[in-house]
Amino acid sequence: MPQETGNPWTVLTSTTKYENAWIEVVEHKVLTPKGNPGIYGVVRPRGVATGVVPIDDQGRVTLVGQYRFPLEQYSWEIPEGGGDKSVDPQKSAARELLEETGQTARHWLPLMTLHLSNCITDEVAHTFLAWGLEQGTPCPDDTEVLAVRRVPFAETVAMAMRGEITDSMAVASLFKVQLMALDGSLPDEVARLIRP
Repeated sequence: MPQETGNPWTVLTSTTKYENAWIEVVEHKVLTPKGNPGIYGVVRPRGVATGVVPIDDQGRVTLVGQYRFPLEQYSWEIPEGGGDKSVDPQKSAARELLEETGQTARHWLPLMTLHLSNCITDEVAHTFLAWGLEQGTPCPDDTEVLAVRRVPFAETVAMAMRGEITDSMAVASLFKVQLMALDGSLPDEVARLIRP
């Protein structure tokens, strides 16, 4: 089977239909891969998404719960948010961890880069594992009403398996940590914390 990696779309015009401080919505008039005229709308976030799996000295993950306006439902997630594209994503993740949970971490490990909902947005997310946590005072944004829970790592994975955690960054990152634990690629100090 031949592998085609080039761009089969032809963009005729691009127009910004909406923008605010966080996103831009661009409508492209295109020729589809089969040469037919069409439109393609793309949501372009102004920042980069970050998330962190914070594991404390008892092997618990700090989860954050909040009502998600676009979904019209409550969501349990890892601490996450946006950061300026010119800032190191780990620094943005550390800021979000502090804001949402009051925690700082001595140790950080990059987990993965994700493209979120890549059929409608070019949003990129970077996630991290953090440990060696110290507790301080949370300072959430004024748009956030947050609940914070510390849950044993194995239970967070079970929550994702049961569909109680559905946020894509959280699910992917928790599963990645689980796989790293299984294949022996987690740092020993973290693996010991989450071992059943």
